[in-house]
Amino acid sequence: MHLRDIFEQHWPSVSFEYFPPKSDEAADTLYNNVRELERLRPSFVTVTFGAGGSTRHLTEQVVFRLNRESAITTIPHLTCVNASREDIHTILENYQQRGIRNVVALRGDPPPGMTRYEPPPDGFRFATELVSFVREHFPRLGIAVAGYPEGHPETPDRLQELRHLKEKVDAGADCIITQLFFDNRDYWDFVQRCELEGIRVPVIAGIMPVQSLSGLKRMTSLCGARIPASMLRLLSRVQDDPEGVRRAGIHWATEQCRDLFDQNVRGIHLYTLNTSDATRRIYENLGIRHSGALRL
Repeated sequence: MHLRDIFEQHWPSVSFEYFPPKSDEAADTLYNNVRELERLRPSFVTVTFGAGGSTRHLTEQVVFRLNRESAITTIPHLTCVNASREDIHTILENYQQRGIRNVVALRGDPPPGMTRYEPPPDGFRFATELVSFVREHFPRLGIAVAGYPEGHPETPDRLQELRHLKEKVDAGADCIITQLFFDNRDYWDFVQRCELEGIRVPVIAGIMPVQSLSGLKRMTSLCGARIPASMLRLLSRVQDDPEGVRRAGIHWATEQCRDLFDQNVRGIHLYTLNTSDATRRIYENLGIRHSGALRL
């Protein structure tokens, strides 16, 4: 299903993100959890690339299998890293032939060992260029792009950052999926700034239930997300209890989702970390059976 059709049918939308497994054991874990989460009937699911585009072929395998075996719309990430225009065209042509109707278009992070992104020969420097390319050559594909409620780490000028985002939308993006955040005030401020910039596409809130303190530190170091003082106090009380940390993370994410739903959020994108427990418990805590059951 095309993204525009999804958003017409689901308000709010609830979607999940997976990442491609790197071993047979991890693959078994992923597909077992996918079967569990499929029962929640998300509006769609996305599948990431690894750092620096390192799991491109694994991403394709996951996307094709999910698209073949599941009724849920599956959307692959697509980055500019280590890919020429010809490479991107081949990937998109393959996706379209296999029935994939949407992509998440991203510039991507620098490959391991590099401190800054450098476009490959005949590649794209910015995500806006990738969006324009997809829209020109594959006009029937839906396109999601990334948004940064707390600011993009490479663009300290927040006004310039919003102008760049507006350029991506004007180039053909159908929706924005935000980076993870832990304070809903940052999300709503971002939504209002998007509106002031003239951005009218859905802005989907990215929520990550904390699973461990080490995982939290790793993710926040990568994306620069701010951890509110009240969240730090909550986690400090259970820091020596791994299960307590997981319960606290689920509680915090549940409250974020509850507040967002109460304020009529356009959609929520749950970063599942390839496990089903946290997402299922958030659904249970909120008293919902599946995304189609939400009536706000």
